[in-house]
Amino acid sequence: MTKTDKMRAIRDEILVLRNSPLYEYRVTNSFFPVIGEGSHDARMMFVGEAPGRNEAKTGRPFCGAAGKVLDELLEHVGIPRESVYITNIVKDRPPENRDPTTQEIEVYGPFLDRQIDIIKPRVIVALGRYAMGYIMKKFDLDLQLEPISQAHGKAYPTKTSYGDLDIVALYHPCVAVYNPNNLPNLKKDMEILRAYPVKLLQ
Repeated sequence: MTKTDKMRAIRDEILVLRNSPLYEYRVTNSFFPVIGEGSHDARMMFVGEAPGRNEAKTGRPFCGAAGKVLDELLEHVGIPRESVYITNIVKDRPPENRDPTTQEIEVYGPFLDRQIDIIKPRVIVALGRYAMGYIMKKFDLDLQLEPISQAHGKAYPTKTSYGDLDIVALYHPCVAVYNPNNLPNLKKDMEILRAYPVKLLQ
């Protein structure tokens, strides 16, 4: 199977994921699951927590207000959006944009694990505390876990079966949606990504 075939298999499984606590909410509202978007050969992967309303309506990650912030951050450091892969831990929208529950993360986490295995990124950018917590625990960095207020803008190196990996913790772009005064700080944190060789983005 090609990488695209494997991603389609994930999509097809999530479409009929009746054991998800968010399945009925998605069907009732005629929402789409949000699997991910971008290059399947990306060396840099962005992981958020869960889709919002605009994302669930379109099936595209980060296409609403937080997505506009993310686009601005990517432009700030000269990274083309199409060169990276963008997804969330939870693939369906929680009601009222609430935080994902532990159960929801447990249901959808294995799909993210498979996406990481397909893409084999060299950098995973965790957007927000839920993504940071999940990714760092997945790669056995539990002992290095810090509150996002301390971890933002930092890189945590680790090893995988396919080579070196850096996990970069950033605030979720939504913090600049709720308070635009946060945008300069997000841009400054984002500049850590300039440290990675251009070849990572090819």
